[in-house]
Amino acid sequence: MTADRLSFAAEAGMTLPEDGRILLLGAPGELDASALPLTRCTVVQRFAPDHAAWARRGVAVALAPEGEFAAAVVYPARARELTEQRIAEACAAVPSGMIVVDGPKTDGIEPLLKAIKARSPITGQVSKAHGKCFWFNGSDAFADWAHGPAQNRHGMWTAPGVFSADAPDPGSELLLSVLPAKLGAQVADLGAGWGGLAAGILSRDSVTTLHLVEADHSALDCARRNVSDPRAQFHWADALDWKAPARLDAVVMNPPFHIGRKPDPALGRAFITAARRILKPSGSLWLVANRHLPYEPQLEADFRHSEEIAGDARFKILHGYRPKA
Repeated sequence: MTADRLSFAAEAGMTLPEDGRILLLGAPGELDASALPLTRCTVVQRFAPDHAAWARRGVAVALAPEGEFAAAVVYPARARELTEQRIAEACAAVPSGMIVVDGPKTDGIEPLLKAIKARSPITGQVSKAHGKCFWFNGSDAFADWAHGPAQNRHGMWTAPGVFSADAPDPGSELLLSVLPAKLGAQVADLGAGWGGLAAGILSRDSVTTLHLVEADHSALDCARRNVSDPRAQFHWADALDWKAPARLDAVVMNPPFHIGRKPDPALGRAFITAARRILKPSGSLWLVANRHLPYEPQLEADFRHSEEIAGDARFKILHGYRPKA
């Protein structure tokens, strides 16, 4: 659909420069980019699976813009502050050239258009495929949208778009309250975020290594600031295919269950299977989930024993042990 909007926008008068580099900010790895000159594009993508997908496609991919660009295409994020950050990055990299914003209504494209109109003239726009594509000239009018990592009121470093940025997640806190004193020596937190579970895990003396595995590079940077314990090791990777250096004694996690704005329990189930793959035959998985999520059948499929060990009206704490071969 994005390619349709960009093509439709080109028919309506939006013309990308014929020369110079084009910056793509937040472009998903599976993007239909037939309307873009990919040989001149650089994708800035901090989410490991999408970063890897662009690399496999042979497109230049980076964690941050470097140098100036002739134009930029911005793809809005689920979190408004992260979208604003991308707009600010685009304007800094394209100080006077064309900035194109392309997104669906579900990612807040209409209120974003209104907010940008209040700061800069819109030079064109089209509506198509349940979304909008609009463009304007880069300027310093969006410098204050350059949101970066910051400490929340609890003193923890978080960043725009990171899960539970304002405060510790109550589900994670419930999980930590029921973890056993002895977890084993080698432990992983899959989908570690900004490190909300790490301090509680590392309070167990049995832990000699904690692997924090996180796909969001910004979240992992925050975790590095929040977790100074030398037993912590940080991995920017997709938890679904991360390979542990050796089989683990335990996995502790609060797995995601959204892809974009859409709830998808299959993602959490895939995390459970990923945990089974990296555990020792005697290993244990401890996870928290929203009460309504149907994870029990997957636990039964992947572990010889599984049970709910605690919970309340919102959350349940599940334990799987002795993973199946």
